[in-house]
Amino acid sequence: MGDKLRSWLDRPELRDYRLLLGLWLLLAVVAALMKMHSHNNFLIFRGVFWHTWQGLSLFAEYPAEYWDVNHYGPLFSLVIAPFSVVPEWLGLLLWCICLTLFLYQTVRHSLLSNYQQVFVLWFCAHELLTALYMQQFNIAIAAIILLAFFLIEKERDTSAAFFIVLGTLVKLYGIVGLAFFFFSKHKLRFVLSLIGWGLVLFALPMLISSPEYIVEQYTEWIDCLAGKNTENLFADHQNISLLGMVRKISGSAAYSDLWLIVPGLLLFALPYLRFSQYKNASFRQTLLASVLMFVVLFSTGSESSGYIIALIGVVIWYTAMPVWRGKWDVGLMVFAFILTSLSPSDLFPAIVRRELVQPYALKALPVAIIWFRLCYEMLVKDYRSETVSNANAV
Repeated sequence: MGDKLRSWLDRPELRDYRLLLGLWLLLAVVAALMKMHSHNNFLIFRGVFWHTWQGLSLFAEYPAEYWDVNHYGPLFSLVIAPFSVVPEWLGLLLWCICLTLFLYQTVRHSLLSNYQQVFVLWFCAHELLTALYMQQFNIAIAAIILLAFFLIEKERDTSAAFFIVLGTLVKLYGIVGLAFFFFSKHKLRFVLSLIGWGLVLFALPMLISSPEYIVEQYTEWIDCLAGKNTENLFADHQNISLLGMVRKISGSAAYSDLWLIVPGLLLFALPYLRFSQYKNASFRQTLLASVLMFVVLFSTGSESSGYIIALIGVVIWYTAMPVWRGKWDVGLMVFAFILTSLSPSDLFPAIVRRELVQPYALKALPVAIIWFRLCYEMLVKDYRSETVSNANAV
């Protein structure tokens, strides 16, 4: 099955990167146009800049401007600034395009093989559209995690540290880039770079505000995130994760998520004990896939749009060692595409989405099954690089 899939993706018309770039940019433009009159998330994002500029709380409610509240850190005020000072319609369009280009270029300049890149760009296109409809920064988070991994692979630890700190101070998710620490060949440089960039990026928003204001906003941010965790437990559009699936199916609020998170962390960490496998690129890529899935599966803040992160991980898992892949793995990929990627769309039966998928967070189910399978493989399989390189060749 793997050979047939590689042969199919090897067709010139499907691996034409101009076509793929055009498709991804078209999705960005379509999403922006479709949301031109309804883009609450983008209004929240713009508000982060203007409220920082005006010295207002970043985490208060502003019902005259938008519904819901901001949950991004003060550093986001500078990230969103170029899209906030232009007319609203233009900012939205440029935001969607830039998010798309950031992820596209990250995939194209990664160390993934051509086969893997083409697979990611086709398989995740619909999930990209879902994230674009919500104008979500999760697209950039996916790129940031990929960049952190591949920059460490390229021994550019200082640059990797920059993106890890950037992602952490914007949405916390970027902190999972620390999972790649053990693959760094320059660990001291990496740690010093994290500290240096942490100080610089923490202070950078002070350029458009004041030190006192930024310190206060970081304190508010921590309190805001702690409160949001409780609000997310049974929320329809939040906690779309393994945690949320168990919570919503059980209907119980009595237990702590730590009963799932701690075993999950242990299962995630066990492959690190296989020191002899570190030298194999496919082992390291599979750990990257694990990180991309874990950060979504074990977060109560996971939204439907966050699965652009997880599905890239699914593709990397499938392609990192394709010599093992058989019909059951193909079935899991099909299952993930149908239930995880298509379920929020009109291509999926609406009654199933309303009555089953959304109430019980079943969008997480295929990714959770794949992640458990990945964890098992990382504990027992031999990831020999020479075998993988031949299998991945296009």
